[in-house]
Amino acid sequence: MKPFKAVFPGKYIQAEGAVARLPELIKLLGNKGLILASPTVIKNILPQYTTFSEWKESLIISEFSGECSEKEVERVCAVIRSEKLDVIIGMGGGKTIDTAKIAADKTGIPVIVAPTIASTDAPCSGCAVVYSQNGVFDYVYYQKLNPQVVLVDTKIISAAPSRFLVSGMGDALATWFEARSCERTNSENACGGYSTLTGLSIAKLCYETLLKYGMSAKTANDNHIITPAFNHVVEANILLSGIGFESSGLGAAHAIHNGLTALEQTHGLYHGEKVAFGLLASLHLTDNDPFETETVYQFCENIGLPTTFREINMNDVCYDDLMKVAIATCRPEESIHHEACDIQPERVVAAMIAADATGLLRKKQY
Repeated sequence: MKPFKAVFPGKYIQAEGAVARLPELIKLLGNKGLILASPTVIKNILPQYTTFSEWKESLIISEFSGECSEKEVERVCAVIRSEKLDVIIGMGGGKTIDTAKIAADKTGIPVIVAPTIASTDAPCSGCAVVYSQNGVFDYVYYQKLNPQVVLVDTKIISAAPSRFLVSGMGDALATWFEARSCERTNSENACGGYSTLTGLSIAKLCYETLLKYGMSAKTANDNHIITPAFNHVVEANILLSGIGFESSGLGAAHAIHNGLTALEQTHGLYHGEKVAFGLLASLHLTDNDPFETETVYQFCENIGLPTTFREINMNDVCYDDLMKVAIATCRPEESIHHEACDIQPERVVAAMIAADATGLLRKKQY
């Protein structure tokens, strides 16, 4: 009998200007750190913080290559070992963060995660998605522990384009539905156990928070301002969704996302955008309550998440392409098998077509 199990980051800190606290947090965990950062972070964000110039002797900055691949992970591990570093900081989007988490796990050092966008729930989790160098989903890597610190600077996140926040809402939107599926089928969560009441409650709170504050948060982000609604949705995207998915489990939405990466035309989409379409397809696949499905479509339309093939760059997709996605979605190790329905590639294709057709019909009506 597997245990009931939930996992959490060591510390979660969310505030305007929070990144200024990085030096003290590094000192708490180690003596010499590596900042793995995206080019944008190195060019536009780090220079804003004078505290970093005071810590040059104890910090090395390395530019992220752009893909969380085995090659990039090994490169970062080599830097950690050669420079004898004892803490790593991942600054940037989900792939930068995932690379830092894996490198920390492989080298046995603590990791501080400082997301610069609220586009995924990767920051808090103890797992990471590894891709090929061409951006195709490869496998999930599970770390021994969740990040020691998650440091969320809302000033930085509010300055980013709102498409990132919306993508994060797409990722977070699936959390409750997938958690509920795992609970109904007594399926394992993402940390090797069964969901606790805490995990399920957090997953549900995540969904409720998005419905209540999502549109207001997007409006705030459109204007690059920080409001209570913006803070609530940043927390939902990063903390609630992160704990919710890992402690309660994944379902068809994320499996369909993984399947979609098999088509090169989807590689320009953000993770949460593909998850959102995967969620819509999963609602058709599982014969979800029509009124609840209506609510999800309405939410996606209101904030700008994709509801049609055209919006995920699949306007000219053929049946064979959809079958390629479906076969990848239904691999034995995929989380779609946590759903309480018959899982076959043909049914997944039908569900994706139904999701697209419904999205198109709604656009004509409204």
